[in-house]
Amino acid sequence: MSPERIRELLEGVRAGQMSIDAALESLKDLPFEDLGFATVDHHRALRQGFPEVVFCQGKTTDQVVEIARRIAGAGVTMLATRADAEKQAALRATFPEAEVNALGRTVLVRSGGGPAHQTMGTVLVVSAGTSDLPVAEEAVVTALAMGNRVERLYDVGVAGIHRLLAHRELLTSASVIVVVAGMEGALASVVGGLVDVPVIAVPTSVGYGASFGGLAALLAMLNSCAAGVTVVNIDNGFGAGMAASLINRVRSRP
Repeated sequence: MSPERIRELLEGVRAGQMSIDAALESLKDLPFEDLGFATVDHHRALRQGFPEVVFCQGKTTDQVVEIARRIAGAGVTMLATRADAEKQAALRATFPEAEVNALGRTVLVRSGGGPAHQTMGTVLVVSAGTSDLPVAEEAVVTALAMGNRVERLYDVGVAGIHRLLAHRELLTSASVIVVVAGMEGALASVVGGLVDVPVIAVPTSVGYGASFGGLAALLAMLNSCAAGVTVVNIDNGFGAGMAASLINRVRSRP
């Protein structure tokens, strides 16, 4: 349940428009709801400013749909990640208004038409190559769902560094930058050396054998000589989008 909805309930009780019992009934699923196969954390929006996100990988389609129904039914935004084609179709059938990003494997159901931009700054998502786009798009959708203004800058890897340098103004205007790169993961260090804002590096599992499924990029990013670069796990576009949003939210406070 969102802070706005709880405030409405409390205002209704204070104004005599709602009984205490009716308010308690509305709050009965806080702080969590036990579905047997999942315990939905309805309190998370109050603690962290965004509801629980549904990680679809490893769950059955029926489980994903039921969890999503309970989250959306609480009047908050529902975001599902790592949704394959079957789960995307099932969620779209359940929520006709759902925004499906097939490339990023995400499904977003906005509460009340979706939040307006809640932050002043821009989150810029940069990808080294086209093969990195599924992870980059996951970061984009996550940041958008959390009310950020988001820009994309794709396929600007170090094999053609002039492609990146042609967008210096975009790089320097961002409040937070997410850099998504596989292979040797060098792009994060390059971007980190050009800007004065936080850079969140996302190693991807893109690459030939010696990339070891993204381990080479992960180690390169962890060993970056550029100050201000932080690193999330391999292919974790969601984690990067969430971290970027939290940083941007703090930077936007008066």
